[in-house]
Amino acid sequence: MRTNKLAIIGATGLVGQTILKVLEEKKLPIEEYTFFASSKSAGKKIHFLENEYIVQELTPSSFDAGFSYAIFSAGGEVAKKYAPIAVSKGCIVIDNSSAFRMDSKVPLVVPEVNPEEISHHQGIIANPNCSTIQAVVALKPLDDTYHIKRVVYSTYQSVSGAGHKGIVDLENGIKHNGTCGYELQKFPIPIFNNCLPHIDVFLENGYTKEEEKMINETRKIFKKLDLAITATTVRVPVLNSHSEAINVEFKKDFELSELKEVLQKAPGIIIKDDTNFETYPTTLDTNGKDEVFVGRIRRDFSVKSGVNLWVVADNLRKGAASNAVQILEKLISC
Repeated sequence: MRTNKLAIIGATGLVGQTILKVLEEKKLPIEEYTFFASSKSAGKKIHFLENEYIVQELTPSSFDAGFSYAIFSAGGEVAKKYAPIAVSKGCIVIDNSSAFRMDSKVPLVVPEVNPEEISHHQGIIANPNCSTIQAVVALKPLDDTYHIKRVVYSTYQSVSGAGHKGIVDLENGIKHNGTCGYELQKFPIPIFNNCLPHIDVFLENGYTKEEEKMINETRKIFKKLDLAITATTVRVPVLNSHSEAINVEFKKDFELSELKEVLQKAPGIIIKDDTNFETYPTTLDTNGKDEVFVGRIRRDFSVKSGVNLWVVADNLRKGAASNAVQILEKLISC
C-alpha cells in the first residue's frame, strides 16, 4: 500500500498556517508531513497533530523525498519555479497562487462546483482566487437552473487577503487612531477608516488585476469564455472574511422562492436571509467556517430576470486553505 506523503510549501504564512489548522480538523489519511518555507523561515518549529516539526528551506532537491502531494501557498514565482520540479518527481501539486490558473492544461477547481475537473490534471491543480471561489459556489446552482447571462461583482475584501502586512497596516492604523505615526507595510494609503478600490496592480484597461482574475476565472470554471462579467474589487478595514454584492441576470425567468430553495439545497452554502429580523450574513458569521453564506436575496427589477445576492465567506479558509484541502481529500479518495 502506498504511503501518502504531503508537503506544505509556505507553511509559515497566513494561508499556510490555516492549511495546517484545516488538516488537523480533517485528519486525512496522510502518513508523513513535511513543511517548507523560504530561508528566512527555515528552522522554525511547527506544532502539528501533537508533534513538533522543523520547517525546512525549499530547494530544487526538496522533492527528491518522493512526496505524493504538495500544497503550494508561497506565491506565483515560487510555484512557477518549484511546482514543475515537484511534478517531475511524481508529486501532484495543488497551487494557491495565480501562476497556473489560466493555463488551459491546468484544472481550476472548486470542489462544490467542478470536482470532475480534478481527474483531468497533468500534475498541477490550481486553486482559484479567494473572491472567485465564494462567488462561484453561490452562482453554480443558479447557472445550472436558470443559465447566467451577465454578472456584476462588487467586492468588499478584508485585509487578511493581502497577507500579514495587510493586517499590520490595519492594526497600526487602529493603534495610532488614524494618525500618520507609522510606516505602511502593504497598502499605498492607510486602510484604517478607509476603503481602497484598488486590489493588486492596475492594468492598461483601467481594471485591477484582481478584477481581471475574477472575470477570467469565473469564465474558465463555468466553461463560458464569452460570459458577460464585470467587477469592482475594494479593500475594506475588516480583518478577515470577504463580502460580495453580486448582481446576476439570467436567460430564464425564476420564482424568488424557488431560487432560494435552489441555493438552500446546494452544497457548501448556508442561507441567512430574513429581513423581518434583520438577518443577513456578516464577516463575523463566517470567520473560521468553510461554508459560503448567502443573504439579501432579492429580485433586480431593472432587468427582466435578475437577482441581487450578498455573499460572505472566510477568505483564508474557503477562499484558500479549505478549498485546497478539499481538493486533496478528493485526490486521496480517488
